[in-house]
Amino acid sequence: MVVTEIDSKKFRDMIRIAAHRMSKNAEFVNSLNVFPVPDGDTGTNMNLTIESGAKAVNENPSEKVGELSESLAKGMLMGARGNSGVITSQLFRGFYKATIGQTTLNAQQLADAFQNGVVTAYKAVMKPVEGTILTVARVAAQKGETAADDSTDVLAVMKEIVEGAKEALKTTPDLLPILKQVGVVDSGGQGLLFMYEGFLEGLAGGSEDARYQPDEAEMDEMLNAIHHQSVQSQLATSDIKNGYCTEMMIDLTVDEANKKKFDLETFRNHLAQIGDSLLAVSDSEVAKVHVHTEHPGEVFAYGAQFGQLGKIKIDNMRIQHETIIDHDQAQEDSVEFAVIAVASGSGIRQLFESEGVNRIISGGQTMNPSTQDIIDAVKKSGAKKALILPNNGNIILAAQQAAQVSDIPVGIVPSKTISQGLTAMLSFDPEASIEENVDNMSSELDAVKSGEVTRAIRDTEMNGVSIQKGDYLGIIDGQIQLDRPDRVEATVTMIEKMIDEDSEIITIMFGRDSDKTTTNKIVETLKKKYSDLEFEIHDGGQPVYDFLVSVE
Repeated sequence: MVVTEIDSKKFRDMIRIAAHRMSKNAEFVNSLNVFPVPDGDTGTNMNLTIESGAKAVNENPSEKVGELSESLAKGMLMGARGNSGVITSQLFRGFYKATIGQTTLNAQQLADAFQNGVVTAYKAVMKPVEGTILTVARVAAQKGETAADDSTDVLAVMKEIVEGAKEALKTTPDLLPILKQVGVVDSGGQGLLFMYEGFLEGLAGGSEDARYQPDEAEMDEMLNAIHHQSVQSQLATSDIKNGYCTEMMIDLTVDEANKKKFDLETFRNHLAQIGDSLLAVSDSEVAKVHVHTEHPGEVFAYGAQFGQLGKIKIDNMRIQHETIIDHDQAQEDSVEFAVIAVASGSGIRQLFESEGVNRIISGGQTMNPSTQDIIDAVKKSGAKKALILPNNGNIILAAQQAAQVSDIPVGIVPSKTISQGLTAMLSFDPEASIEENVDNMSSELDAVKSGEVTRAIRDTEMNGVSIQKGDYLGIIDGQIQLDRPDRVEATVTMIEKMIDEDSEIITIMFGRDSDKTTTNKIVETLKKKYSDLEFEIHDGGQPVYDFLVSVE
């Protein structure tokens, strides 16, 4: 079969099936996270990014590929989460720029669009690293260009793009030693390959993503009722335990390999373990789910075992609740300079607010906020200018992307940890300019050492450290330094590695899986050896990490 052009129908099919493939394989991509800690979310981020783009395409009635491509790019831009999601959105921003004004795409135009996406993505990353999603995209685009020189068949070009992505993905462990050490390929590159395979299947006429969408008005009413009842019962935004309103529809009729038999009661019982405000309803053909959780990716991955996902949706209820509060209080006073920080955990949120942060975006390790989440927070601040503290290396690119499209001037202080963000706030001057604050606050980031303690989710070896599943890991400034079966020993040992002759203050924030008694035991042990140091203890309430530590 020879296909000489891509029209709007074929383009829609490509996007729908690519989104389906990414959704179906998101959890697998998450599993490729090189760090053996429970915050690998590359698959979730890429899934939410392309779903946002696919939704924008579905809402555009245009029959011109260029206009659909623009909707795809804008949707992905606003939905982009994490570094992988942002880079993916940039690939398709470049793709769109190369298709402006096109009603259809021929083989050469398709290849050029992928190539322009690579150029745009490389420009968006300050220090491009080979062995990542960028390498996969670059090699794939090169193969596409070569194919377009010899053929007018868009299907042949897309096949070569997929083959190039596969070949490049296999080389990522050779380009990034950390991947070879752990024995995995790059997670972002794998996610991109799933998308490209979806494009190929859609272009070839595949029907994998033919979705059953019955009229489920009654189900929708039930879902909305349970959601609003739960949200309105919250006394304060910080009281919301599970912050992401997560919904999905599952087509139970699709015949897929390894599909599990659906039992509604078993299904409900499982979801009840990872969330609350649960409502799951079904008939013989479709199931519809509403649940409030901190881990939407887990919900989607579980649901995908029983059929084909459709109409998935995630809303950040903490931001929604803040909007309700803002409306009720009718606060219309203009703020001159807002500082916006990303944080998770009621105690940590309070610490930032006590240091002068105007607005908190809920998120961090387990759920990176999207570009749209950050833009919304900037708008709701009512400020004339703003600073953003990402407090996570995987959120910096999304923050930078939000700053580029914001209606007001926005500066980014590239904090990679909660400890860095809190330290940076000490240098904030509301009378200074954005540029002066970014410079002054950024200069403080290296003044603090950041430590994190969490449990390993798999056996591996990193940085010469033998890691056993279930043990506690000590992570200093992003590098795993130790593994211990005992939580107190792991934390004490990690802090001792962080202390030097200039250290004065040690701050320990215990998370939701720890407690003050255990923290006191850690401090008492350290005081015996470091009696001249000052210790501060806070109930951070953060997920994933038992302890967050700063040494200054």
